[in-house]
Amino acid sequence: MLVLVTGGSGSGKSAFAENRVLSLGLHQRIYIATMFPFDEESHKRIDRHRKMRSGKGFETVECYTGLKNQELPKDCVVLLECMSNLTANEMFQENGAGEHTVEEILKGIRHLQETASHVVIVTNEIFSEAAFYEGETGLYQKYLGELNQKIGAAADEVVEVVYGIPIYHKKTAISKEEHLK
Repeated sequence: MLVLVTGGSGSGKSAFAENRVLSLGLHQRIYIATMFPFDEESHKRIDRHRKMRSGKGFETVECYTGLKNQELPKDCVVLLECMSNLTANEMFQENGAGEHTVEEILKGIRHLQETASHVVIVTNEIFSEAAFYEGETGLYQKYLGELNQKIGAAADEVVEVVYGIPIYHKKTAISKEEHLK
């Protein structure tokens, strides 16, 4: 199963995604962290997310670029947090995919789906503001928008979290057997 969780900053999407992973059974839980710790604020955010996951049975794997090369245990459940950071990393880091960002990330997601039983991806809603961006920021929005659309089209569930409330835009029923795996 592929689940895409989106929402604005501070919407509760991370907590929702973690709980969604927990609802998928007793599989090994892998948290793929994509935020590159480049300043004090990012270190604080990473620490906050680690505390949120504490005691929930997640094994954290840091992956800033090259998602398709990530080795995972068979039949695990993956929480990829988040698509926004991974997109920026692939675009701007020296070892990133650059102009091939979208294709490389999609290869990575397909790789996760081939290995994991379930993949939950968190992304950010950055498209609601009225501002128009050009240059690198505009290209970043283009890439992230294209990724969100393609992942959403392939996903079994697409959930937008607003003020901690999940709004399902796409939902697939899960059998009782699936919950017990």
